[in-house]
Amino acid sequence: QVQLVESGGGLVQAGGSLRLSCAASELTFSIYAMGWFRQAPGKEREFVAAITWSSGITHYADSVKGRFTISRDNAKNTVPLQMHSLKPEDTAVYYCAAVRPGYGSVRRSDSYSYWGQGTQVTVSS
Repeated sequence: QVQLVESGGGLVQAGGSLRLSCAASELTFSIYAMGWFRQAPGKEREFVAAITWSSGITHYADSVKGRFTISRDNAKNTVPLQMHSLKPEDTAVYYCAAVRPGYGSVRRSDSYSYWGQGTQVTVSS
């Protein structure tokens, strides 16, 4: 069982930066990729970014491309999400998740088997 814990959320002004991190209790050959999703009040959970664990290939939602960067630290089992040029519409609870091989697209939330508890990001205008 993989346990995920997010950290780094908070309140920031528009145009500012935040760095989220996801710490995994263990990451074995059974994990294909790690992803970040977000959910704003009254909206569905949406894909933000993902990274394959072995190769480091990254995927981004169009809305964050060029502003957010996902990476992974294999030694520490962490997945940071660096966010720059934040906008009020980035306000949401951000979730870290892990997907096993063969479970579907990394852009779909229903592909993921493990989820963190979420961390709040609020961007003020």
